Amino acid sequence: MNILVIIAQLLLAIVPGFLLLTYIYRKDPHKEPVRALALAFFFGIVVASLAMLVEVVIKSFLFGSGEASSLLGVVAMAFLVAALPEEGLKLLYLSKLVKHKKVQPHFDEYFDGIVYAVFVGMGFAVVENIGYVLSHENWLATGIGRALLAVPAHYAFAIIMGYYFSLYHFVDRSSKNACMMFFMPFLLHGIYDTLALSGAVNTTVGGIAFIVLIYFCVKMHKQANRRIQHLIDLDNSKER
Repeated sequence: MNILVIIAQLLLAIVPGFLLLTYIYRKDPHKEPVRALALAFFFGIVVASLAMLVEVVIKSFLFGSGEASSLLGVVAMAFLVAALPEEGLKLLYLSKLVKHKKVQPHFDEYFDGIVYAVFVGMGFAVVENIGYVLSHENWLATGIGRALLAVPAHYAFAIIMGYYFSLYHFVDRSSKNACMMFFMPFLLHGIYDTLALSGAVNTTVGGIAFIVLIYFCVKMHKQANRRIQHLIDLDNSKER
């Protein structure tokens, strides 16, 4: 394969995630150290590697050597094969991250939960995106589609996780917040993947699901932006 094509593929796979990282970094009123953020991104890469292995095991158990082709199968694929291990491992490594000696002294503001969760999430998304773009023959369409939907979706999942993670650590260590930091991104991820994979059932279901997916993504990102602003407001009120 032409080296220029490979470079174009890698750029298409990597740039969307880094644009979102830049955006959330600039939103942070008090910037986190670069080495702490780099560690968070690396943790996301580790999560992607582990998730791939876990997903192969779960998928093999549920479907054998086959693929999901029924609506029930698509739901199982979305929630159990993808959302469960991916969001579970992201939360596990986010919890490990904030206890790390390079991060713990700096994890001291409400907005930090979102920042570190997004860096973990984008580390995951970039690795996943590289795999998809490099493995598809129609890599340009795949890359553009994922840049517009899949990568921003992982960004939104991370914001929701980081929001409840911060509420749990800084506001209220309740069982509700402990549950929500996993359940909400898991639920959103499962719904997203169910809609995205519904074309496997038939073209009619897939077409309807795609329209619903666009609406779902718009609503999800509006909620994510509200969560961002809420934590920024909490930090601002703390400083007064």
